[in-house]
Amino acid sequence: MVTESTEAVIEQLGDSALSEIYALRDDFARFMMPYKFAIDEVMTKISILREEFAALHSENPIEHVNSRLKSTESVLEKVARKGIAPSYQAIRTTITDIAGIRVVCSFVSDVYRVFDALTAQSDVRVIEVKDYIANPKPNGYKSLHAIIEIPVFLSDGPVPVTVEVQLRTVAMDFWASLEHKIYYKYDADVPAEMLAGLHDAADVAAELDSKMEELHRQVRRDTRRV
Repeated sequence: MVTESTEAVIEQLGDSALSEIYALRDDFARFMMPYKFAIDEVMTKISILREEFAALHSENPIEHVNSRLKSTESVLEKVARKGIAPSYQAIRTTITDIAGIRVVCSFVSDVYRVFDALTAQSDVRVIEVKDYIANPKPNGYKSLHAIIEIPVFLSDGPVPVTVEVQLRTVAMDFWASLEHKIYYKYDADVPAEMLAGLHDAADVAAELDSKMEELHRQVRRDTRRV
C-alpha cells in the first residue's frame, strides 16, 4: 500500500520513470526477500555473541537488539526522491539501509567491542563505517553506523546483501528516540529553542555515558583484585 505522500513524490517523475517504478513495485516481494533473510542471519550472529559473552565472560554487553526491514513504499519513495535509476541493481547499490539492525549496548566500550566481534567474522565484509560517537552530528546525535555485506544462501546460490547495523549505548538510544518523536511531531520544522534543548540533552547523555564507563572500569578493577 503506497501512501498519498509517496504517490505525490513518485508522480513528479516523467512517464517513463513512473512506469518503471510501478513495474518494480509489482515484483518487489521477491526483491526484498534476501534482505529479510540477511536480517535473520545477522540477528543469529548477534544472538550467538550475546550467549558467548554471558557464558564465557560473565557479562553481556548487549542490552537489546531491534531489526527493521524498509517497507516497499519507503524504498520506492527514496528511489523517487533521490532520483535513483528504477532498477533492482541501482537500488541494491545505492540504498544500503533496506535491512537495518540496531544494537543497544551498556557502555561505549561495549559498542566497539561488539562491532569488532561482529565484523571479525569471515563472512562479514565491512563496506563503510561512520563513527558518530567519535564525531557526533551537529545536533548531538551519536551512534556507530556500519554498512556490512553478508552472503545469503538461496536455492540458486549465494547472494551478497547489505545490512546497516547501528550500535549505540542506552543513553544514546534514549536521546535518538526522543529526537525522532520531536521531529515527527513538528514535521521536521522544530523550533530553535527545542533544537538547543536537544543539543544540551545530548551533552548530558554523553556525560552520563562517560561517568557510567568510569564506574564500570572501577568495578572491573575491583573484581580482579578479589
